[in-house]
Amino acid sequence: MGIKGDTAGIDIGSRSIEVVVQRAGAVIHSAKAPTTFDPIGQCQTLLADIRAERTVATGYGRKLFAEAFGGEAGRHPALGHMADITEIQAYALGAAQLFPQARTILDIGGQDSKVISLSPEGRVLRFEMNDRCAAGTGKFLEIMALSLQVPLAEFGAFAQSGDKRIAINSMCTVFAESEATSLMARGEKAQNIALGIHLAIMQRIASMLRRVGLNGPLVFAGGVARNPCAVALLRELAQIECLTPPDPDLVGALGACLHGRKQQEQNHD
Repeated sequence: MGIKGDTAGIDIGSRSIEVVVQRAGAVIHSAKAPTTFDPIGQCQTLLADIRAERTVATGYGRKLFAEAFGGEAGRHPALGHMADITEIQAYALGAAQLFPQARTILDIGGQDSKVISLSPEGRVLRFEMNDRCAAGTGKFLEIMALSLQVPLAEFGAFAQSGDKRIAINSMCTVFAESEATSLMARGEKAQNIALGIHLAIMQRIASMLRRVGLNGPLVFAGGVARNPCAVALLRELAQIECLTPPDPDLVGALGACLHGRKQQEQNHD
């Protein structure tokens, strides 16, 4: 039968792809998959049973998606009209929908980190993005978890079991990995090193938050928001109300979906 919605949103990130489908303003379907080396193939799999009047893409792969699915006409036989928006716009829309009281959004993605300041009406006031270095991103955590031979899904809980905070002085991925290896060779517990790694990342993120303007409530979105150590340290360092969505990695796709709905409403006026 397939999934029939009014709008679909797809967030094509460096590590994962998320899809949200809405009908009459309600989410009727969501799904996610790893990006892999074939993001368009993954998009085709995720969208195979979906029918929509309008589909909006966001994320680093949004332009690639528009070319593959929209063609010159900007329309797909099953997915309707094609459009795309930036991740900043998408996360602002998604977070404001989930938490209307939100004033700041933090997204730690696979290859970048974003801090967005919102007005009381949910408009983007300013933002800062770290997209030139792996430090402070999910990729950094992934590499360090691999270095300590801890599954990424368990890395946060593993770090929380540490009993001593160690300073990791280098935020360069290569040097940080070498520093962690040296600490292990000196007999330091892996849990404490993991805790030090998390602390170094979240201190860097806290500096970004302060530069943009640390106003609460703060919404922590993106895949790293599933990491309990990252969440706990953020709350400690930010000292403001921190909110985490039930599915933090779907916020961008939800925002893209909401943008499509706004476009539909404007066209019907």
